Amino acid sequence: MSKPVKLNSMRVLEQNDVSYEVLQYPDDITDAEEVAEALGLPYFTVYKTLIVQAVDRPDISKPYIALIASEDQLDMKKMAGAAGVKKVKLAAHKDAEALTGLKVGGISALALRDKQWPLYLDLPAADNQHIVMSAGLRGYQVRVPVIPFINLFRVRLADLRADS
Repeated sequence: MSKPVKLNSMRVLEQNDVSYEVLQYPDDITDAEEVAEALGLPYFTVYKTLIVQAVDRPDISKPYIALIASEDQLDMKKMAGAAGVKKVKLAAHKDAEALTGLKVGGISALALRDKQWPLYLDLPAADNQHIVMSAGLRGYQVRVPVIPFINLFRVRLADLRADS
C-alpha cells in the first residue's frame, strides 16, 4: 500500500485551516477537460492554471496566474485589462515549467503561493461553493471552497474567458 501524497499545496491549505478534498486521476492526463471527465465532474467546476506574461514590458518580471474553467479559453485582451497592461501572452509549456518548477498538467496556483505572482480567477467561479484545481502534481487535484481560497490568496476576480 502506497503512502498518501502530501503536497505543498495541501500543506498551505492545512496551515491556513482551509478544508480540501484530494481527487486522483490517471497522471498521463494533462488536459483540464479530460481531468473533469476522468473525475466525473462538470467542466465549470474544474479550473485550469495558466501562466501569463506581459508583452513588451521588461519592467514587469513576475508572470500572472489565471484560473479559468476547463471548458473555457482565456481572452488575452480581458486578461491584459485585468492586469493593467496593454498586451499579454500565454507562457509556452517549456517556459511555464521553467518559471514554476512544475510540469504542465500539474501547475498549481496553490503551490505557487510563495512566488507572490498576481492571481486572477474568472468571475463565474464566485458562483460555485467549491472549485477543483491542480494540487501541484499530475494525477492530483484538490477541491477547495471558493471564498476561503479567494481570501487566502488575495485572488482578483475578473471576467477572463473568451466569449463563445
